[in-house]
Amino acid sequence: MDKIAILIPCYNEEKTIAKVIKDAKEALPEATVYVYDNNSKDKTVELATEAGAVVRHEYKQGKGNVVRRMFREIEAECYLMIDGDDTYPLNCAREMVEGVLERHADMVVGDRLSSTYFSENKRPFHNFGNSLVRSTINRLFKSDIKDIMTGYRAFSYEFVKTFPVFSSGFQIETEMTIHAVNYRMQVENVIVDYRDRPEGSVSKLNTYSDGMRVLFKIVQLFKTYRPMGFFGSISLLLFLIALILMCPVLAEYFATGLVPRFPTLIVSVCMGLAALQCFFSGIFLSEMMWKDRRDFEYRINCVSARKGEHLK
Repeated sequence: MDKIAILIPCYNEEKTIAKVIKDAKEALPEATVYVYDNNSKDKTVELATEAGAVVRHEYKQGKGNVVRRMFREIEAECYLMIDGDDTYPLNCAREMVEGVLERHADMVVGDRLSSTYFSENKRPFHNFGNSLVRSTINRLFKSDIKDIMTGYRAFSYEFVKTFPVFSSGFQIETEMTIHAVNYRMQVENVIVDYRDRPEGSVSKLNTYSDGMRVLFKIVQLFKTYRPMGFFGSISLLLFLIALILMCPVLAEYFATGLVPRFPTLIVSVCMGLAALQCFFSGIFLSEMMWKDRRDFEYRINCVSARKGEHLK
């Protein structure tokens, strides 16, 4: 088992990968640097090998698939994940790793948004999207994560080995964050500098399509991890619509004793029943979620025990 594993997911990063590896080795000389190539068509693999990294491959395209492979294969006390595009200086790497090894954090988030991100990043919709995702998740999950979409993070062994990776693409950062928040894992924020990509290096993140996938993932995970909030909101909305439709029908009935608007009556009753069904679905799924949290405590204890055996 490695003491520190530096994980670098890569796709066509020949412009920057050698520098990132060099900086990583200087910042954490005791660490093992792993580069996971995701079907690069340039010299990423060749340059990473020459720079002294352990190069492995994930042939299923997508950052989420790369993270799944890395987390399955690497055994380490602390994992530091960083992008291969040289947008994150490594001067905070030691502090992030110490958060895991010394302060027992499960995840340390490299917070770009509190430093130079908005001045360095030249894509205004990326800036807006990052702010939107951060505020949405913190409100829905009552958390205080400073940067949701950052690719610069440190993890504990327990986090890595209990984190189920479902996303295949750039939604993976959102999924990591919500997983940590939902299971009340210890999360720390470390402010890190950010610099825009050097000339010739191209971002793989599509502002619009990937942005929509991230927002859909937030809704999906909110439904999974906060079912009462999700289904309760739908239930309240359906109940209000049913009430609005029912009021004129009842007013006419009390005034004349007749119900001439049978279609409106039927729709309002159906919506009322749907509201009731959503409410009880939320209660039922919330109980299942609480059971899952109890089971998670058992799973994480098993992982901790396995880690102890590795360290003997």
